[in-house]
Amino acid sequence: MGRVTSVACPLLIRCRQGVSLTVARERGQLVFLEGLKSSVDIFFQTQEEPHPLQFLREASAGSLQPLYEFVREALKPVDHGEATWRCPVLLVDDLSVLLSLGLGAVAVLDFIHYCRATVCWELKGNVVALVHDRGDAEDEENDILLNGLSHQSHLILRAEGLATGFCKDVHGQLRILWRRPSQPTAQRDRSLTYQYKIQDKTVSFFAKGMSPAVL
Repeated sequence: MGRVTSVACPLLIRCRQGVSLTVARERGQLVFLEGLKSSVDIFFQTQEEPHPLQFLREASAGSLQPLYEFVREALKPVDHGEATWRCPVLLVDDLSVLLSLGLGAVAVLDFIHYCRATVCWELKGNVVALVHDRGDAEDEENDILLNGLSHQSHLILRAEGLATGFCKDVHGQLRILWRRPSQPTAQRDRSLTYQYKIQDKTVSFFAKGMSPAVL
C-alpha cells in the first residue's frame, strides 16, 4: 500500500470500504500539511528551522524549496514494523493559490518538477495537482502554469460547466485526456467526456445525453 502526502487544503478520500484518515495518519500512511493553519503559524510563531511556507515571509518572490524539502522528508521510510510503503501519492490542492500569494508560474513549475522527479521517477508513485482555468486571457501566469502542467501530465481531468447553461439534472461535464507515451503516435492520446450530477454524498457520472432524468 502506498503513502499519501497531502499539501495545502483538506482533501476527502473515500472508497466503498471506507478510509479512516486518523488511522492512516497514525500508521504513517498519510502526512498532511494544512496550508491555512501553517500560514498563520509562520507569522505568529518563531521558527528555528525553515518553514515549508517560508516564502510568505520573504519580501521578494520566494522559493518553494522548503516546501519541497517537506515533501521529500515526508516520503522517507518510516519504521512501521511492516513492509515499506510503496507507490506514494502526492496531492496538491491547489497550485493556483500559490500564484495568488505572489509566486511566479516558473517557481511553481520548478516545484512540481522536483516533486515529480522524487515521487514519480525515484519512488514510482504519482503526483495529483489541482489548478484553476479562469478563462482570463490577461492572467498570463496562470496560463503558463496550466499549459506547463498539461504538457507534463499523463492524465488530465477537466471539470467544466455545460455550454448550454444551468440544468437541474446535469451539473457539468468532465473531460478526460489520457496520454500514453509508450504507445504509437496514432494511439497515444485517448479522450473521453462524461457528464455528472452532484448529489448529497456522492457524484453520479454518465455518458453525454444519458442522464437518468432524460432516460
